[in-house]
This record gives sequence, C-alpha cells and structure tokens, in this order.
Amino acid sequence: MPSGPFLSIVVPAYNEQEVIGRFIESVRTDIARGGLTWEAIIVDDGSADGTVAIVREAARTDERIRLVEAPHRGKGAAVRQGFLAARGEWVLMADADLSMPWDNLPRFLDAIGRGPDDARAAADIVIGSREAPGAQRTGETWSRRLSGRIFNALVRLFAVPGIRDSQCGYKMLSADAVAALTPRLTVDGFAFDVELLYLARLAGFRIREVGIACHCRQDSRVRVRAGIASAVDVLRVRLKPRAATIPHTIKETR
Repeated sequence: MPSGPFLSIVVPAYNEQEVIGRFIESVRTDIARGGLTWEAIIVDDGSADGTVAIVREAARTDERIRLVEAPHRGKGAAVRQGFLAARGEWVLMADADLSMPWDNLPRFLDAIGRGPDDARAAADIVIGSREAPGAQRTGETWSRRLSGRIFNALVRLFAVPGIRDSQCGYKMLSADAVAALTPRLTVDGFAFDVELLYLARLAGFRIREVGIACHCRQDSRVRVRAGIASAVDVLRVRLKPRAATIPHTIKETR
C-alpha cells in the first residue's frame, strides 16, 4: 500500500495573504469531493506579509496542510522545495490564486489514465495549457497575451519544440518524474518550467498538454524585467552542458 496520498499539491507562495486562505479552503472542499487522498504543500518564498501565519494556522488543525518556509529566491526555487517535500503518487503544481478552477482536474486525471475518459497512453507529465484545444481564457489583457505568445515562441525555438504553453502554473508529474528531475533543476525564476520540460524530454518522460480554463490574475507578478531574465534563462537552459540523462525513449502524446 502506498504510504503517501495520491496527490501532492505544491503551491509556491510569495505575499499571498489575500488569497492563500481561500486556496486552502477550496482544496479541502473541492479536492475531497473527487474522492482523492491529498496533501497541500505551501512553500513560502520569503513572504513579508501574513501568508505564513495563515498557512501555519491551517496546518495546526489539518495535517494534510504542510508549510515549508524558505528564503526569497524565486518561484522555481520554491517549487523545488515543494517537490522535495512531496509524498504523493502524483505531484501537482498549482497557483495560490486559483487561476484554474478545480473542475479542470479531471482533465489531468484522464491524461494519466485515471479518469473515465482516458483513451490514450497514460502520460508521465501533464501540462495545463492556455493554448491547447479546449482551453479558455478570461480576464487576460492583450499585452500579457502578446508577451506570453512571444515568450512561448522563444521556448519552442530554443528549448522545447511543440509545447504550446510552457508557462501555465498547473503541471502534474508522476512521483518517478519528480524524483528524477528535481535534483537536476537549477533555475530559480519563472523560466524553471522550461528547464523542467527540457530535462523531461531528455529523460524520455511522456508529456501531454491539456487545455484548461484559466482566469487570469490582474496583478500579475511577471514584469518586464522578470520577462527579460526569463528569456535569458531559456538560453541558459538550452546551452548549459548536461551530465547523464535517464535513458528512456521519448514518447509524447497530446
């Protein structure tokens, strides 16, 4: 019998006191409604507001809620800490602002062969996508969408061809993929997703994109300076020499 839950939900949080309580309550009600065993690992990325206090209080009364405190280094570093702490069969990266409603979760379960509609080979890594068939966007400004498409074009050109949307905050990985990839991750900022997918391809893990409904956050943390830094990180991911990789045949399904 597995010693951990079916699903570990990893949430990087930086100054999220306005939304983190709602996120925790939504997990308690909506994930439980689907009959899945779960844990929620909130990784505080050096917040200066009340995020830690809110999560600590929730963890005090519910052992499925876990707090990891880390110095402020960036979203990628926070996700790595969450991956290291995860005990689930599957690990889901999620955003604290609930930009993806939980009724999208069955799309991920179908992609790994655990839902009622799965008809294709199960994936090892499932990417929530705002560009794949079936995707819906609300609340997104034209400038943010344009910058996102430019960045994704850069990613496809230099790192992971064929991936429509590398930067969506919702990705689900098998425990095997997490164990294999986490020690190799080095990018601390927003481009960590690119490195994750690039290494997953090298390792031969099966990747599938699924279209999701996305409610875009108006106070996005991604700014021009961060965007430039992320673009530089993409080039570093592609040009950085890599040591041994896991010898699997690449099987990618969409």
